[in-house]
Amino acid sequence: MSIKSKIKVLLNIKIAGIPWFLHDYREFIKQMKNHKVEFSMKLYPILTDKYKESGMAKGHYFYQDLIIAQRIFENQPLKHVDVGSRIDGFVAHVASYREIEIFDIRPLQANIKNIKFIQADLMNFTNNEFYNYTYSISALHSIEHFGLGRYGDPIDFDGHLKGLNSIYKILKKGGKFYFSVPIGPQRVEFNAHRVFNLTYLLSLFKDKYSIDSFSFVDDKGELNYDVALTDNLVNNNCYCNYGCGIFEMTKL
Repeated sequence: MSIKSKIKVLLNIKIAGIPWFLHDYREFIKQMKNHKVEFSMKLYPILTDKYKESGMAKGHYFYQDLIIAQRIFENQPLKHVDVGSRIDGFVAHVASYREIEIFDIRPLQANIKNIKFIQADLMNFTNNEFYNYTYSISALHSIEHFGLGRYGDPIDFDGHLKGLNSIYKILKKGGKFYFSVPIGPQRVEFNAHRVFNLTYLLSLFKDKYSIDSFSFVDDKGELNYDVALTDNLVNNNCYCNYGCGIFEMTKL
C-alpha cells in the first residue's frame, strides 16, 4: 500500500470515529453529572485505537526479545552478559527474573535492580579482565550499528567485525551466543544500520560457532521459528529484504 493510500485509510478511520466519539462523550458527561467525585474535563480525542488489536505481537524486537529471554531462563547460565540490546525490551525481560550485565558504548544513569552496567566500546575492547568471562552472551539488533556513528561510536567500516571479535573473546569455549541482526540483500543504510546476507554471516561464524538454532522474522513481521538453514533459504536470505535473523550458537 502506498503512503498516499495509507493516509487516505487513516483519514477515513478518523472521520468514521467522530460519531461514536461524540456519542461516548455525551454518555460520559451524563454519568459524570450523577457523581459527587469531581474531575476536570479536557478533550483529547483518540479516534483510531478502537479499530486496532490489543497490542503489537509481531516484528523484530517483539520476537527476538521474547525468544532469547525465554532461552536464557531455560538455560539458567551462572552469568549472562549483553552487548547493546534494548534496555526497555530484551534487557528488561531478563532483569525481571535474574541479573544481567550490560556492555554499551552509551552511558546509563539509572540504577536498576538486576542490571549491572559497564560502559565500553567493543570495537576497541582491550580489557583482558573480561576475556573468557562468561558462558552466556547476547547481542540483539546491535552489531549492525557498530562503526556508523549513530550512537556516538567512532566511524569504522569494520566495526561489526571488531564487535564480533570482542564478543568471541568474552565468551568461554562451550558458551552460548544469542545473536540477531537485520538480514536481506547486503547493504549499509548510513547511518542507521547494516543489513547482512546470510552467506556472509555464516562465513563469519564458520570454525568459531556451531549453530544450535536459527529463527527469522520475515518482511511481514511474522516469526519463522527454529527453521533449517537450507541452501535455498541461505541463498535467498529467507526471502527477506529487511528481515531479522535470530541465532543461538555455541562457541567451538
